Amino acid sequence: MFELKKTEGKARRGEFTCAHGTVQTPVFMNVGTQAAIKGALSAEDLKNIGCQVELSNTYHLHLRPTDKVVRELGGLHKFMTWDGPILTDSGGFQVFSLASLRKIKEEGVTFASHIDGHKIFMGPEESMQIQSNLGSDICMAFDECIENPSPRDYVKQSVDRTYRWLVRCKAENARLNALPDTVNPHQMLWGINQGGTYADIRVDHMKRIADLDLPGYAIGGLAVGETAEEMYDIIEAVEPHMPKEKTRYLMGVGTPSNIIEAVARGVDFFDCVMPARNARHARLFTWDGAINLKNAKYQLDENPIDPKCDCPVCRRYTRAYIRHLFVADEMLAMRLSVMHNLYFYNKLMEKIRDALDQGRFEEFRREYSVKLGRRI
Repeated sequence: MFELKKTEGKARRGEFTCAHGTVQTPVFMNVGTQAAIKGALSAEDLKNIGCQVELSNTYHLHLRPTDKVVRELGGLHKFMTWDGPILTDSGGFQVFSLASLRKIKEEGVTFASHIDGHKIFMGPEESMQIQSNLGSDICMAFDECIENPSPRDYVKQSVDRTYRWLVRCKAENARLNALPDTVNPHQMLWGINQGGTYADIRVDHMKRIADLDLPGYAIGGLAVGETAEEMYDIIEAVEPHMPKEKTRYLMGVGTPSNIIEAVARGVDFFDCVMPARNARHARLFTWDGAINLKNAKYQLDENPIDPKCDCPVCRRYTRAYIRHLFVADEMLAMRLSVMHNLYFYNKLMEKIRDALDQGRFEEFRREYSVKLGRRI
């Protein structure tokens, strides 16, 4: 399932294989929350911009069109016509993001739907059942994502409950995979490390979930209020206790600089809505830093978004044209910008992999970690 091919310091170059293909790592997963990339990108577009793994959201697809409908239509791969690997998150992040609409108990979490207010219950078994219906290659354990900072006593109680939920997830995932009519009987369950910004709680939790011998492990509950340095400190504390032969996923992170720094600390998988969200607001990434294309200085600019980029957008369109589309409130502005930003992220990961292959990752890190955080 995962082959560690090379290391440079703690940075890892690997290859992950699942039922729908082989993934070169480190990798950025392109986020299609509701089985679609916000910004009107199709599965064909994802292929053209170098996406290796698509990520969809359990909670949102459970609400619409419902996981049972997706199952009836052959699973998420067939539904969205994407034949590559898919990861589904568990709904656990909604425990955090819908805090005003939920109630947590040992059995699971009761939500009020953000769409129409109707009550939804989701626990470990329900999350596994929904993700099994979706047929993803990687399903994430049901957990509680904790706000940072949170009181230590609450964090400890939450982490203990998240561990108990993981044990239940593992049992249910195994049961579902053994059923004769399961959409994807090779679905893999990955565990999630939690613990807020308390390094000792994080380490203890990581040791306990590592003993469950799962195919992969994630660090969750970061980029939700703490500083970048606090996030890096937590990764450094947890990493030595993550199994070397298993994939490592940093959930919901982040900026290009965050990704480079996390790769340097031993992470393999990433996802974040930020590049697509920024693109929809004309904030675009280039190899010299970020630009805001709504700025008046681009009104007559006939250069591509990034002269150093060879994405389908930069090969054809000018900054002036795309800026006009934003000013005119044309949907094409979002589509072209999202396509560029996601291509940039996929190309960033390719460059990181190439640097690791050639033994020059630290050189790449020195050149780009700060530069890509600049605003031009």
